[in-house]
Amino acid sequence: MAWQGWSAPWLWVSGCGLLLLVLVLLVSPRSCRARRTLRGLFMARSKRLLFRIGYSLYTRTWLGYLFYRQQLRRARNRYPKGHSRTQPRLFNGVKVLPIPVLSDNYSYLIIDTQARLAVAVDPSDPQAVQASIEKEGVNLVAILCTHKHWDHSGGNRDLSRRHQDCRVYGSPQDGIPYLTHPLCHQDVVSVGRLQIRALATPGHTQGHLVYLLDGEPYKGPSCLFSGDLLFLSGCGRTFEGTAETMLSSLDTVLGLGDDTLLWPGHEYAEENLGFAGVVEPENLARERKMQWVQRQRMERKSTCPSTLGEERSYNPFLRTHCLVLQEALGPGPGPTRDDDYSRAQLLEKLRQLKDLHKSK
Repeated sequence: MAWQGWSAPWLWVSGCGLLLLVLVLLVSPRSCRARRTLRGLFMARSKRLLFRIGYSLYTRTWLGYLFYRQQLRRARNRYPKGHSRTQPRLFNGVKVLPIPVLSDNYSYLIIDTQARLAVAVDPSDPQAVQASIEKEGVNLVAILCTHKHWDHSGGNRDLSRRHQDCRVYGSPQDGIPYLTHPLCHQDVVSVGRLQIRALATPGHTQGHLVYLLDGEPYKGPSCLFSGDLLFLSGCGRTFEGTAETMLSSLDTVLGLGDDTLLWPGHEYAEENLGFAGVVEPENLARERKMQWVQRQRMERKSTCPSTLGEERSYNPFLRTHCLVLQEALGPGPGPTRDDDYSRAQLLEKLRQLKDLHKSK
């Protein structure tokens, strides 16, 4: 090992010296700033460690499932008719039905209205999803899971057991419960006239997928079911990746058309637009969208979908190439459009600022 032999005493002496320096700083009467700095470092590290422990328990043990079940019970009691009022979108033979679940999640039914076939996206509350299936009078043949977190995958077991021919799709990297049909980047799921493409978008989790419903067969807009990658004016936390990974995933969806409808996994619009106003207060597109969202939320109406064209105009996490945002988050020279490393740094800074904004 590298520390064996002559170097071991020097490592021991260096460690003792560092410990002595810390003690001197802590007891010195003029060391208030040093104490605050050290305390901040220790607290930050402790928070990260506690989060990692909690996240591992949530994703890798039965404790996560018990927590999800508690969330489910509380949400059903608090929102017996769902946290938001939603409206389906009807196209030529295709229907997209948002289903409000838990305290702020959305599941979706994508329906081929001619064949009476349905695909469920992230059915976290099987009871709510089943009620919509029965109301629509359709046959559930597929579940598309964006990622493994229980608030997106918790209904897989009950629905796949109830509907014997139902297939459960998702990434094999993500440990999705009751997965039957693994998907890779660019794989296509065909159900009736529905053509749905899986796009690999790691970052929030290692195997996160988004699903793109092709609009061509029904002569309408394409629909992006983004899970926890992209929200109205926001993006997901990077739990199992880096800022570079998340940037690459966001760039994947940035390559889609402006008229693509965005169907996110959560109702975070008002909070996200509030943060966007902090980093870009002069953005008029954001201001107009915020006024509309506030009117919607006053009546508990859903804010989805938006479009990718709209998101490009006010979502700061999609605007890391914009000079206005780069200059606002200085100091120093901003990244260039082609500097992915600098854009990733800016994305990470936005994420940190968002967490601070939320904690206030």
